[in-house]
Amino acid sequence: MVRIYLLTDYKGNFGSKYTATPYRSGMDRQLLKKYFSACGYDVEYCTFTNIDFRNDKLSGQYVLYTATEDENLYYKGYIEDVVLGLELSGANLLPRFQFLRALGNKVFMEILRDQILISNNEDIQSHHFGTFEEIKQHMPKVQFPVVMKTAHGAMSSGVSLVKNERHLLKQARKISKTPSILHDIKDLLRPIKHHGYIKESKNRRKFIIQTFIPDMLNDWKILIFGQKYYILYRGVRDNDFRASGSGKFVFKKKIPEGILDYAEKIFKKLKVPNLSIDVGHSNGNFYLIEFQAICFGTTTVEKSSFYFQKESGNWSVHEGKTVLEEVYAESIVEYISGTSCNGIAC
Repeated sequence: MVRIYLLTDYKGNFGSKYTATPYRSGMDRQLLKKYFSACGYDVEYCTFTNIDFRNDKLSGQYVLYTATEDENLYYKGYIEDVVLGLELSGANLLPRFQFLRALGNKVFMEILRDQILISNNEDIQSHHFGTFEEIKQHMPKVQFPVVMKTAHGAMSSGVSLVKNERHLLKQARKISKTPSILHDIKDLLRPIKHHGYIKESKNRRKFIIQTFIPDMLNDWKILIFGQKYYILYRGVRDNDFRASGSGKFVFKKKIPEGILDYAEKIFKKLKVPNLSIDVGHSNGNFYLIEFQAICFGTTTVEKSSFYFQKESGNWSVHEGKTVLEEVYAESIVEYISGTSCNGIAC
């Protein structure tokens, strides 16, 4: 039996699950073990703190890991250290470290978009900044309106539509502020002692600006687990352009033609076992708004009564509720083995 390692957090939790009991306790570990076992995989749970980098126990082994977007990303930073160490040690991480880095980090998410997904200036364009001063230098290149986003934020928090230069500078100054009274006083005095010294920026929180896509009344949340595609219509908020967190969610079988092919194209390029993407649709074109390959919300899977799957080149609807742990295990096994694992009958 093939062994697979699952890394849990300090609470003993693995993954995310909307209907978890107790609240925010992740997937059911016993169910995961059951479904992996049905496919010939022996699950061993382990904590991040128990990883011993002085031996090569996990070198060449498949390692799944949980993640978190905790306040200020303190614990997530620790997880990054361990996971990067595992990657350097030769572990087969699912997903790869780069996707953990992109979690809660829209700047790196945009870097991945540019490196992996975007070609010939198609789709949404973005630019990232590390200080307020950098966007001031970039201002002549900005074509309004643009969408401004903080590097970290969920449910559309930290996202705003900016229509002119004055508003852009005001918002950029606000979201990039890094106040530190003692440090700022010391830095204020440095030019007196050191001639030519340039003071440090007081606005060093990273952020991005993106192309604004007009005429969008909604977006589509699509969750992909192996060959199964779950899709949710999300209407925009009243008098707003944002759909995330609007509460206007509808499961629809009638969807824009080509949207699942578009999602499949992204999924194949990213080469991950499961994926969450937000897709915009305007004037016949599709736009990737955001994506996550780990620790994403599972409402779309757990509440849906159907899913789509491509068969003989065509998309068909399959009725029935989904068990999250089952479809997750399926997606991992399919990714590792390269063969279909439909209904866990591997």
